[in-house]
Amino acid sequence: MRFATWSAGGAVRAGVVSDSGLHALPEGTTVLDLVRAGLPAALAAGEEALRGPAVPLDSVRLLPPLEAPTVRDFVTFEEHVEGMVAPSGEPVAPEWYQAPTFYFTNPYALVGAHDDVPVPPGSQRFDFELEVAVVVGAVEGSDGASLTPEQARDHVFGYTVLNDWSARDLQFREMAVKLGPAKGKDSATTLGPWLVTADELEPHRDAEGFLALDMRVSVNGEQIGQDLLSNMGWPFEELIAYASRGTEVRAGDVLGSGTCGNGGCLGELWGRRGELSPPPLRPGDVVEMTVEGIGTIRNRVVEGVELPPVRAARPRPRTRTRAA
Repeated sequence: MRFATWSAGGAVRAGVVSDSGLHALPEGTTVLDLVRAGLPAALAAGEEALRGPAVPLDSVRLLPPLEAPTVRDFVTFEEHVEGMVAPSGEPVAPEWYQAPTFYFTNPYALVGAHDDVPVPPGSQRFDFELEVAVVVGAVEGSDGASLTPEQARDHVFGYTVLNDWSARDLQFREMAVKLGPAKGKDSATTLGPWLVTADELEPHRDAEGFLALDMRVSVNGEQIGQDLLSNMGWPFEELIAYASRGTEVRAGDVLGSGTCGNGGCLGELWGRRGELSPPPLRPGDVVEMTVEGIGTIRNRVVEGVELPPVRAARPRPRTRTRAA
């Protein structure tokens, strides 16, 4: 089943997607409510909604499928990491293989499947990142802490397409301080077009437990990258288990796969080619991503706000006592 959130006529509604359009859930019910109720209850609510009238898809603005409490983004594709470190001539760090690394990104910056995306202030190297995200669900009304991968599988509610928009120049500057990414990543993250429940994608699971979904991205109609989701270094169940290690994950948490390889972002190609080819994204560019079994998101890059340059730190003395 596919759950969506949309706005029309000044009202926000949530519901189920069918070939006929969008079927609204009872007013006031959100997709996050369904995720917190658990997959069986959500499927039952969806079946009830499908009995109602359909709203045409082209008559609404699709919003992110849910208001995520937290968004973690992992880096699980070895090929992507290889490309990003290529300019240094160094191999993939051995630490990458030891555990699935992630960072927290901005849940306030989520945008819908067809929303315009402004260039972040001060950035000249704007980039996309083709990913799939898993949404954590409740099991019998409960969240999870220190889950095993087997337990984590029961907490998989569904999947959506994720575009982790990246200001590479800002990102690399701040990560040189051994912290981040931060402002290089928090201007926008596309989620959409809807949330596909886990049962729908089970037929794509391969013998090793990965989802073998085709992933493609194009800019202005020209394909830039293509990969299989099954090239991840860890399956989603292990990402959820790791995220919950020594802490907890809660229903509605979003975990990104990280950027796929083979052109899943421009930064990987710049690293391998030693030049900005294809060029960074500019206003007017249209980025389209399609993941098999989930759907397509399509965003246009637009001008961002112009802000004054960030003030540099002033040199500080090393005095240890106040002046008299």
